[in-house]
Amino acid sequence: MTMTLADAARLDDGVVTPRADQPKRRMFTAEYKARILDEYDTADRGERGAILRREHLYSSHITEWRKAAEAGATAALGPKSPKTRDRRDREVEQLRARAERAEAELVRTKAALEIVGKAHAYVGDRCQAGASSRRWRSAS
Repeated sequence: MTMTLADAARLDDGVVTPRADQPKRRMFTAEYKARILDEYDTADRGERGAILRREHLYSSHITEWRKAAEAGATAALGPKSPKTRDRRDREVEQLRARAERAEAELVRTKAALEIVGKAHAYVGDRCQAGASSRRWRSAS
């Protein structure tokens, strides 16, 4: 059966709703992944498909989880970090870089102040030495 434009117009009630009926991406915990991997690995060949169907998983899930487990990344078995965590990590890195720049500027400022202080002391000594030599000359 084909749908005509008239049929489509009859179905459209003109109300715009958010796509709340859209499925959400599932997030699996590290414990769940480890449990399923253990169960899958100990099961016979015929039971493996039943496990995947029961848990609504694909064989690609098992493959990815196994690679992560073999790499020794138990943290990789956990759900991928949400965007807020990424944002926080970026902000921490930016603040660290800012602090490093401020510390470097502080070191440069201290060095410049030390040089200016030494120059001021030198010039002050020279001025006083010049004033005292003028006094001696005028007295003689």
